[in-house]
Amino acid sequence: MTDGTIRLLLADDQAMVRGALAALLGLEPDLEVVAEVGRGDEVVAAALGSDAQVALVDVEMPGLDGLSATRELRAAVPGCRVLIVTTFGRPGYLRRAMEAGAAGFVVKDTPARQLADAVRRVHQGLRVVDPALAAETLTAGESPLTGRETEVLAAARDGGTVADLARTLNLSAGTVRNHLSSAIGKTGARTRAEAVRLADENGWLLR
Repeated sequence: MTDGTIRLLLADDQAMVRGALAALLGLEPDLEVVAEVGRGDEVVAAALGSDAQVALVDVEMPGLDGLSATRELRAAVPGCRVLIVTTFGRPGYLRRAMEAGAAGFVVKDTPARQLADAVRRVHQGLRVVDPALAAETLTAGESPLTGRETEVLAAARDGGTVADLARTLNLSAGTVRNHLSSAIGKTGARTRAEAVRLADENGWLLR
């Protein structure tokens, strides 16, 4: 390894995606993948064990979501920069990623050459964010939902009756109905399903 090689950590719960990223980035002479994990709660230990300089982190992972993992990584290993690489280019995710300390945010269909360049720029201390997504994030604003409304809508993703949601969340049916009604109003939706879709598209439901 030369002194100019950038050491990378890949965090993605899909093994095929990790393998593809590792293969593509490994073709670059100045990039080396030194660790791979499939769970968010394994990111910090992997970074410490590999002395990674840049972590490419997915948003939705088991154990700990990528945004929470980013926050923990930045606190534990401040010298390791984070580039979020996700399928979900949602305004709410971008805003929360930046708040968590990520230095960049790109989607998985970014061409390999551009992804490699994003890694280099993040390593140099720069921020890398898709301009269109950044503009969309400013337009969308922050989530209007309270923590409990977010929890209820997230639980409603999989369907189920109000009674089902109440049992899952350990709330009364009346409380669940009130939170659903409020969330529907705040998202401008007409139905519970539409409220879930709109909140999900804006990246407001990741807990």
